[in-house]
Amino acid sequence: MGQGLLQIGLTLCIVITITPILGRYIARVFLGERTILDPLMNPIERSIYILIGVRPKDDMTGWQYIRAILYTNLFMGILVYLLIYFQRLLPWNPNSLGIPNWDIILHTVISFVTNTDQQHYVGETTLSYFSQVAALGFLMFTSAATGLAVGIAFIRGLTGKKLGNFYIDLTRGITRILLPISVVGAIALVLLGVPQTLEESLTITTLEGGTQYIARGPVASFEMIKMLGENGGGFFAANSAHPFENPNSATNFIEMIAMIAIPAAMIYTYGVFAKNIKQAWLLFWMVFIVFVILVWVAAGGELQGNPLVNGTLGVEQPNLEGKEVRFGWAETALWAVMTTATMCGAVNGMHDSLMPQGLFATLFNLFLQIIWGGQGTGTAYLFIYLILTVFLTGLMVGRTPEIFGRKIEKREIVLASLILLIHPIAILIPSAIALAYPFSLSGITNPSFHGISQVVYEYASASANNGSGLEGLTDNSLWWNLSTSVSILIGRYIPIIAMLLLADSMSRKQIVPQTAGTLKTDSLLFTTVTAGIVLILGVLTFFPVLALGPIAEGFKLASGS
Repeated sequence: MGQGLLQIGLTLCIVITITPILGRYIARVFLGERTILDPLMNPIERSIYILIGVRPKDDMTGWQYIRAILYTNLFMGILVYLLIYFQRLLPWNPNSLGIPNWDIILHTVISFVTNTDQQHYVGETTLSYFSQVAALGFLMFTSAATGLAVGIAFIRGLTGKKLGNFYIDLTRGITRILLPISVVGAIALVLLGVPQTLEESLTITTLEGGTQYIARGPVASFEMIKMLGENGGGFFAANSAHPFENPNSATNFIEMIAMIAIPAAMIYTYGVFAKNIKQAWLLFWMVFIVFVILVWVAAGGELQGNPLVNGTLGVEQPNLEGKEVRFGWAETALWAVMTTATMCGAVNGMHDSLMPQGLFATLFNLFLQIIWGGQGTGTAYLFIYLILTVFLTGLMVGRTPEIFGRKIEKREIVLASLILLIHPIAILIPSAIALAYPFSLSGITNPSFHGISQVVYEYASASANNGSGLEGLTDNSLWWNLSTSVSILIGRYIPIIAMLLLADSMSRKQIVPQTAGTLKTDSLLFTTVTAGIVLILGVLTFFPVLALGPIAEGFKLASGS
């Protein structure tokens, strides 16, 4: 127990330490200030800008920024669809893999272009090395950089700056942040035992005289951007529970830090943009405290173990079902909460085997999307709640709500409400349809309350652009591939469009002079109220689902049935 808690505590301390360092660096990159990579990256970036025909000082309006995102994402999606479809004719296909079904290709492309990376296929037997690296690996960089660009544009708008240029932000996000860290991280993973090869699957003869095929490939480079970019899609079906993706505690530690580094740092980045580091730290600690509570809930459930199993054995032991022994209950519980909090979606154990407490914590993260939230967009979601808090507290005292020196009016509240309402719509409506046909559509393989959680989790993961799932669900079917694709698209693009329009609207407002009655948003009291509103809205929206799923399952286990 002590070792497990020490592992959790050490990881959280490292997160706190690197947040201001990385946050300040990200701010310098997108403020156009000098960085250590300038001599190397400036010539490369100038060549890219000339090639695509943009200038670094060309700012975009909200709709221009939105159109640039939609056009580039559509182009990249079509390109990757064709690459996967023709993979048998392309290089780096040593295992001679053929063409997957059209619906699984469509779902995979939509999933990866939106930074969701939900997988309904077995990577090592479905996709060639070229498809994994040149197609999906390409989208891992561009989708993560897209989310980062949206987050930065949103912060610019809220702090009174122009939104910037999407193509510039996309390029800088890749060249200055994602690519350099991924190269260093991939080298570290190779040194720690993660394979990086283009050789075909290894064929060996077992002790019984049979033949076994051991899949391998360019895993290390794929793994690092998967974690750093909040992508989560595994090279292998077992994801980061596979010994080639995550062989030991050292790689597990590196991958967890990579997973949470940018989402945590983005809060500090806001503080640099707004020149209000105090508020950034208050928001950071608000999110951090909720995160630690959820880790405590999940880890406590795994440490306590399954009462039915323990009662049968007559021994108290942690829940080790679905876990790798090299990680144990503590690192698996911390990873599960972190991967759903950051919207990464990678797994180092099977979430389907989590105790109800862990399932509650992971679903809660998927529902709220701000603990810590997705790549860039998580910070935007956090400020949507902040805007609603200002609006509600303004109503309480009879004042026109203001934030960052700008008035919040009907347009901003409508857009903020749309952002928060589209998520439950994309989860609950398709879940209700699937649950109405538990065998023909849902493919539920677990009985009772856990079966409900399986279905809701799949759509929550899709809409939140997370990608993890409760295994056991027969999700590689036409229904699941198409229905989750719809949830993914709705959950990704409608909030992005609304966020950018809201930021554009705020950037055009005149600054209102502060008075004695101006509500200060960088106080402990306001941050506490914000936390309360976040939790209340989350509970009001999703509590019935939580009650029918993990909460009911927890009571059932506690009763011994």
